[in-house]
Amino acid sequence: MNMNDLSFFQGRSAPLGAQLSPDGVNFSVFSRNAKEMVLHLFETVEDSEPIISYKLDPQINKTGDIWHVFAAGLKNWAFYLYTADGDFLPSAGHLFDTNNYLLDPYARLISAHSIFNSEQIFNQIKSKVSGGKNQNKRTANGFPKCVVVNEREFDWQGDKPLNIPLQKCVIYEAHVKGFSFLNDKISPTKRGKYSGLVELIPYLKDLGITSLELLPVFEFDENENMNVNPKTGLRLKNYWGYSTIAFFAPKALYAEDPGNAVNEFKFMVREFHKAGIEIILDVVFNHTAEGNENGPVFSFKGLDNSIYYHLEDNKLYYKNFSGCGNSIKASETPVIKFILDCLRYWVTEMHVDGFRFDLAPVLARNKTGNIDFNSFMIQAIADDPALHSTKIIAEAWDAAGAYMVGKFPGRWAEWNDLFRNSVRQFWLQPNPDIRHLASRVTGSSDLYFQSGRRPYQSINFVCCHDGFTLWDLLSYSEKHNEENGENNRDGSNENLSYNHGIEGRASNEVELMRMRSAKNILTTLILSAGTPMINMGDEVFRTQNGNNNTYCQDNEMSWFDWELVEENKDFFEFTKKLVNLRKRHFSFLRKHFFTGVPKNNGTPNDITWFDYQAKTPDWTKPSNFLAFLIDGNKINLESDEDDNDFYVMANSYNNDITVRLPPPSSGGTVWHRLIDTSYTGGKDFLDEDNTEQIMNQQIYVVLARTVVVLIAK
Repeated sequence: MNMNDLSFFQGRSAPLGAQLSPDGVNFSVFSRNAKEMVLHLFETVEDSEPIISYKLDPQINKTGDIWHVFAAGLKNWAFYLYTADGDFLPSAGHLFDTNNYLLDPYARLISAHSIFNSEQIFNQIKSKVSGGKNQNKRTANGFPKCVVVNEREFDWQGDKPLNIPLQKCVIYEAHVKGFSFLNDKISPTKRGKYSGLVELIPYLKDLGITSLELLPVFEFDENENMNVNPKTGLRLKNYWGYSTIAFFAPKALYAEDPGNAVNEFKFMVREFHKAGIEIILDVVFNHTAEGNENGPVFSFKGLDNSIYYHLEDNKLYYKNFSGCGNSIKASETPVIKFILDCLRYWVTEMHVDGFRFDLAPVLARNKTGNIDFNSFMIQAIADDPALHSTKIIAEAWDAAGAYMVGKFPGRWAEWNDLFRNSVRQFWLQPNPDIRHLASRVTGSSDLYFQSGRRPYQSINFVCCHDGFTLWDLLSYSEKHNEENGENNRDGSNENLSYNHGIEGRASNEVELMRMRSAKNILTTLILSAGTPMINMGDEVFRTQNGNNNTYCQDNEMSWFDWELVEENKDFFEFTKKLVNLRKRHFSFLRKHFFTGVPKNNGTPNDITWFDYQAKTPDWTKPSNFLAFLIDGNKINLESDEDDNDFYVMANSYNNDITVRLPPPSSGGTVWHRLIDTSYTGGKDFLDEDNTEQIMNQQIYVVLARTVVVLIAK
């Protein structure tokens, strides 16, 4: 491209970002407090210096707080950055410095360079601590560049978001790289990439997954972690990606061709949609990778630090509700617009189906930092017309003590950590409170009923990326995070885990008990009211060697070991059958909460609770046994057709229990054994067409640490 052929005009204030047209590119960037804005254009991605720097005239190229300019003749794949000048007053929250190149917050693609490996950045950090400007000569060497992309060149072939009703969803949480990287059936160029995920669609379809939830894919720097693995001596990574640099840009290194990351991401979404599987993104709007007062300046700090971040009274310092150094100030109107624009972009242009919001209460904090339960930001996400069919899921706590499980309004769903804790306590801890388990498996009405929400708005999980895998939950009573380089101080100490008598690998007898416990937990998870979420690899007993915080482990510890699919194929089949059972029976796909009472005179209760003597449980006492009968009659479930009755018995005692059975609610039916996790050799989960009628309809012996599901036929 001959930059001498370019002409610069006033441009438009909207939309923000770099908008390509047949005649050139319109650039638009927000800064309320900047006094000068310069657009820098580069000929190649490696250039240290711009070929053109165009200073925007505030009398011509500014509308309100928006700086804008049109570069006529500029083409697709142009590289650009900004510099902004104004007051440098850290105590007032202003960090304007023309020595700092700045990324466009609305950039659709970022070149695959590491900003944290640049010596320039670390010199800048050192000078920032002392309160002075960056004393280094400005250079773009090693600094990523924003890329102008053509958003209309991809052929979607009529695709649009699937928007599967949440009630019918089974979510699978996975990492883009870690899921496919060790799969030797995938081309080496595709492993760990968006295209590698496409190769795994048959696996997810076979498992019965409806929705794939991906750990962060917004551009981040995997090299920001300075710690070293004390075992290997190798530098650790930012593997999970919860440290966003550019919110509109897909992670370039997850693409086979980093320069084509936008289209490769779109291709992935399109192919998943063809297979009937949704894409949900884990998004991090609570903080950015710029960190606190000791962190680098590469975008928001340099464009308008006091607008984008919560600052202390001495505005040199940052309020840290995220635990990651800074907190995005989602109470500011420009920031609200930024977040909504970003979400709209990923739905309308990238066709994603939903979002899981990391540390979502940060979005509910007002300008003083206090929680506002009527937060405009939270309500705006729920009510935005472009997002109204999109799934919105909150991680309903933050790192500064805010806990909002059950308190997000309207159509928000939530990760339900109380479900996780109750299931772990019942199956793995002594003397559990069965009231808690009863509440969780029936959809957590104590959290959601009064506000008019539904059971499926509880996202039920037992394991996720953050914490033990299912195998580790059953194999380690203590965390083993030494390889994270933090002396085992990181990660939660409250895991409610049980190692079954020995830490780590054990004898076949112990491993069989762990497998039974895993089946108990997965049965509880997948057949409970609410929306189940499965952690990547738990269906094949993946291990992280007892590490419950693998955020920095971009290696075999975190990656999916595909040899386990064959080694633990029986467990995979058990999980697959559970998912299919759930999807076939509306008894488990509830739109409304159980009432525990008949809807009409003479009809059975929709759910009835029992102890092992077929009596009402004593809810005031701890117990390791709980049973319940679900009535499949259409009058209770508001369905046009009847479902089967189900009787679920859960025994987490270390001894067998002879259980008295109540009769099925539906007349003319008898109990058949469907699931009994004490069986092995494929007999633990019988095909529905080949179930085993219980010979004695009065009693059933439930072995120690076993769950049994009977079906009335």
